Amino acid sequence: MSVPLALLGLLEREPRHGYDLKRDYDAFFGRDKPLPFGQVYATLGRLARDGKVIAGEAEPGSGPDRKRYVITADGVSDLEAWLAEPVPAEPHLQTVLFVKVVLALLSGRSAETYLDTQRAAHMARMRELTELRRSSTLVDALLADHGLFHLEADLRWIDLTASRLDALAKEVQA
Repeated sequence: MSVPLALLGLLEREPRHGYDLKRDYDAFFGRDKPLPFGQVYATLGRLARDGKVIAGEAEPGSGPDRKRYVITADGVSDLEAWLAEPVPAEPHLQTVLFVKVVLALLSGRSAETYLDTQRAAHMARMRELTELRRSSTLVDALLADHGLFHLEADLRWIDLTASRLDALAKEVQA
């Protein structure tokens, strides 16, 4: 996730304070990993430096003074370009899983045990996401579906790899 571009997208709706941006970011994108306040303000500072946003004058409030940020035409242009660009297909989706399997085989450890453990972890996470999907808003349900689809692909890869462990062991140990 590109935090600067996400903040630009949130700013495009209307000028906002950093606090409001953090709240919206966390509500939409940061469920598992909220955005630290320091990162919000550091990112806004870089965006202002680069001419993507303009920081307004400090406004008094119930707490510390706040600045309202406004997206610039350059910021909108960057956001539009990013939104139009497809996300690159990652060629090595199973890199960590694959590396662990090969290293287990090279070291004489049981790759099957690793795959079984990984399968169990994936199944547990799938149960959590399935429950979340049943009991949540549409936004959370769609995020859960995204996670489930990735886990399903991992499980197919785990099963395929488990069925080929003997051949893979011969190949990597040769």
